[in-house]
Amino acid sequence: MTDVTLVRNARFAIAWDAQTQQHVYRTGLDVAFAGGAITHVGPAYAGPAPARVIEGGDLMVMPGLVNLHAHPSSEPLNKGMWDEVGSRGLYNTSLYEYLAVLRPDAEGIRACYGVALAELLLSGVTTLCDLSMPSEGWLDILAASGLRVCVAPMFRSGRWFTRNGHRVEYEWDEKAGRAAFEAAMRELDKAAQHPSGRLSGMVAPAQIDTCTPELLRESYAEAERRRLPFQVHTAQSLAEFHEMTRRHGMTPVGWMKHLGILGPRSILGHAIFLDHHPWTHWPDAGTDLRLLAEAGATVAHCPTVFARRGIALDHFGRYRRAGVNMGIGTDVYPHNMLDEMRLVSYVARVVAGNPRETMVADIFAAATVGGARALGREDIGRLAPGCKADLVLVDCAHPMMRPCRDPLRSLVYSASERAVRHVFVDGTQVVRDGRVLTIDHAAAAAALEEAQRRALERIPELDWAGRTADRIAPPALPWA
Repeated sequence: MTDVTLVRNARFAIAWDAQTQQHVYRTGLDVAFAGGAITHVGPAYAGPAPARVIEGGDLMVMPGLVNLHAHPSSEPLNKGMWDEVGSRGLYNTSLYEYLAVLRPDAEGIRACYGVALAELLLSGVTTLCDLSMPSEGWLDILAASGLRVCVAPMFRSGRWFTRNGHRVEYEWDEKAGRAAFEAAMRELDKAAQHPSGRLSGMVAPAQIDTCTPELLRESYAEAERRRLPFQVHTAQSLAEFHEMTRRHGMTPVGWMKHLGILGPRSILGHAIFLDHHPWTHWPDAGTDLRLLAEAGATVAHCPTVFARRGIALDHFGRYRRAGVNMGIGTDVYPHNMLDEMRLVSYVARVVAGNPRETMVADIFAAATVGGARALGREDIGRLAPGCKADLVLVDCAHPMMRPCRDPLRSLVYSASERAVRHVFVDGTQVVRDGRVLTIDHAAAAAALEEAQRRALERIPELDWAGRTADRIAPPALPWA
């Protein structure tokens, strides 16, 4: 029989209550797993003799987190550049002016992956949705990390750009978009056949405004045919909202409904600028939320990247009350899921003006079963027999966890990744004593620094105004 690992007499466990369909605290439990699956959650384990026993007296056992939206192949390169920069003429977003000026080379992409995947594991993520452009060896890199990964190779019919920092223009190449779509489908085939057994696929047209109606419809039909989730960046900027209403006379969400691409497998990256957002001044406020809820669609909420620009979802609690399934992603650097969850809470409360608006239970549900639901899975995001052995063991004796009256609050609001001791994915340990076992984190960080240096040198030739990195993003303090 497959070797059993037993966490014995855990101080706390965040278990799944099938009757109430929610996470609950339990104490003094044994948690056993073997063959990549959880076999026991309860008192007094009496199954086959375990090959390994972890004493749980100071530990909390919880299900691994599901990161529904991230760009690990590029975002780590941006650290120190876009923390305090937004395009003045484009509602402070940085997508159109700065996204393309800092580009990793092949070695830089590998370094980005090393840093991002290590950060994800250290913050308790066991399932990742990787929205990236396919790169050489990317599937093997993802598999070697030990993570469970839903790969989402992006494609689009055109690209956005600006010539002046205040007007977004589009350069269309439908033939290239079609070829990229076909290439992405081949990547999904490779992922499904990967020997790791932990890779799956997602159909991911890049942005609602850079894909033709034909490409969007065809890609959604392919997602239906393959029974895969479908994700597209939608309503992520005010410039995009205005562009879509100018083109079609309807909101981005309304356009998805019109095209027939809004359904239970649909995931909207960000979905901030809906008709009820105060910046859109759109009539019939609330229609977009109703459409999302009726369709059973999911919003992948990633507050950090937008909070840096003074932009916020309005707001997490409102979406939940409307019946919209919510998931959480890190999107950008740092890829720290626990810090992202903390910011979900704070931003929601600030926008709502109410400290009771969004609770950590709501956020934890979004980061586990909300993401799992979006991916069409009931075997992740839960601590229950029969589910995948994707587990996080938190050190409740860590000083940042104490007092540990309420362990989840202590983890999210205080300790964050510092208290994550062990992580298992598919029953295999990938983090031990706070150290990633599958990635040389320090080496990846050193390679990333060199890759950024190379990329910074190219900024003037890629920027529309020929600016240097220091002109675009001056250092926090002057050099003396």
